[in-house]
Amino acid sequence: MTSISERYVKLVLALGQHDADYVDAYYGPPEWRTEAETRKMSLAEIGGDADGVLDQIPRRPVAAGDVLVALREEYLRRQLEAVRARLRMLTGTRLSFDEESKALYDAVAPTYPESYFQAILDRLEGLLPGRGVVLDRYDAFRQDFIIPPTKLAEVFDAAIAECRSRTLEHIELPPGERLKVEYVTNRTWSGYNWYQGSYHSLIHVNTDLPIYVDRAIDLACHEGYPGHHVYNALLEKHLVRDRGWQEFTVYALFSPQSLIAEGTANYGIEVAFPGSERIAFERRVLFPKAGLDPARAADYDRVQGLVDRLAYAGNEAARRYLNGEIDRAAATTWLTRYAIMSPPRAAQRTRFFDQYRSYVINYNLGKDLVRQYIESRGGSSDRPEQRWQEFETLLSSPRLPSGLIADGQ
Repeated sequence: MTSISERYVKLVLALGQHDADYVDAYYGPPEWRTEAETRKMSLAEIGGDADGVLDQIPRRPVAAGDVLVALREEYLRRQLEAVRARLRMLTGTRLSFDEESKALYDAVAPTYPESYFQAILDRLEGLLPGRGVVLDRYDAFRQDFIIPPTKLAEVFDAAIAECRSRTLEHIELPPGERLKVEYVTNRTWSGYNWYQGSYHSLIHVNTDLPIYVDRAIDLACHEGYPGHHVYNALLEKHLVRDRGWQEFTVYALFSPQSLIAEGTANYGIEVAFPGSERIAFERRVLFPKAGLDPARAADYDRVQGLVDRLAYAGNEAARRYLNGEIDRAAATTWLTRYAIMSPPRAAQRTRFFDQYRSYVINYNLGKDLVRQYIESRGGSSDRPEQRWQEFETLLSSPRLPSGLIADGQ
């Protein structure tokens, strides 16, 4: 498997020469990256090599005491199949939204009608003050919960510190782990973790649009603790350093690994802040640091709880837009109506669709699959220690999305 692992890494690096977004992180031997840059394999060569490597991966049932090895083999097989799928897309093959997500991320998101989202919006309307269009009332309501730019760093620092403290109570992190936060503009996303290797992360927070107080915990957990930073650090510690599995030194963004990464990062928010603990911390610490009224924290939390249930509206907009059923203007309108995104936020989201396409399913479907999997193994909200244990085990393993579905049923 050592040779297969090395060839996989080199194929991902080679495909990254044709696709600027493809290699999300790499901390393996520097000479392998240099080789990819100087050799510049053609897409045809990459495809041929991927086929050859796939033929060499053994197929054997999971044996007692050998679960991780069997998971590793299936992981490599499915990741290589995703390499081939992305290669076909780069050479002009057009896949439907669902075909693409299955080929790249090993999963297909459910489809919801407009009536599903409208029912949530009808409930939301009763919580918002004022009269008129729900989107306008929601935007007006949220104006009182924007973190002032001058207080952004202080609020995020406090959120990250709390997320890290809560994570360390349950997960032993590698010595020397750390992350750095930088504030950026002109991006299609709101936050991003650039894993550097050696247990270090660089987190970028996009300040193009107003940042609301709830995003502090969301981004601190998702990008940091116990999300992407912890996920990557544990993979590096347990699979790369302890076992020598080099395939985990590279992260192919358009691959099944991303559903696990995004799903655990989003579910990790609930793991770190179960029940009412999140709103209690926001009211006690983050609202005062942002100069906001803590007395209104509960109202804001109730509204955001309903808004979160509109998450799949973004999938529907992306599915229709990328399938050619609607144009950008119609996708923007859909997002403003059913996801109640402001027009600037909705326009930013359509640019995300252009860049990352069906990747959007990894956030909401990923979260749901991770929750289902962990709860099926006893990690329910009323058993927090078991939930943390199952969460850490998942973060440290090469399990696939299809494995979550099969084992979570």
